[in-house]
Amino acid sequence: MNIAKLSNSENADVRAKKIGFVFQFFNLLHNLSALENIQTAMMFGKIPPKEQTAKAQELLNLVGLSDKANAKPSELSGGQQQRVSIARALANDPDILLMDEPTGNLDTESEEEVLKHIFEIHKTGKTIVIVTHNNELAQKAEMVFEIRDGKLNN
Repeated sequence: MNIAKLSNSENADVRAKKIGFVFQFFNLLHNLSALENIQTAMMFGKIPPKEQTAKAQELLNLVGLSDKANAKPSELSGGQQQRVSIARALANDPDILLMDEPTGNLDTESEEEVLKHIFEIHKTGKTIVIVTHNNELAQKAEMVFEIRDGKLNN
């Protein structure tokens, strides 16, 4: 799909429905619970309100956080916050997940837990693109593209 000629509204629809974003710094809404953070993404994806709670709970279960549905981000560890952000990125069942340093701010144990979930999600057929400076993480990828000095190498 050539998105260059789409309107702003059409581009927003593509982002909401076809691409899930996971940011290095989680970007969770601090006044909302884990469940509500996931539901927010579904609002943009135009998922009917009746379906949002059940689907958000299902996604929390997928990332191992079903018991943290009502927790605010400040009540979660960094690894748990990142797993909520992954669940949020999956909320609209996107074809592609774009992840910017998804484990960059995590301790080793949390990083392993988050990566386990990322690779399980990949096995379901999702395309996952990870931007990282972590060579160990890059070595686990099926394909690696390196940008060095502004040039793409593969």
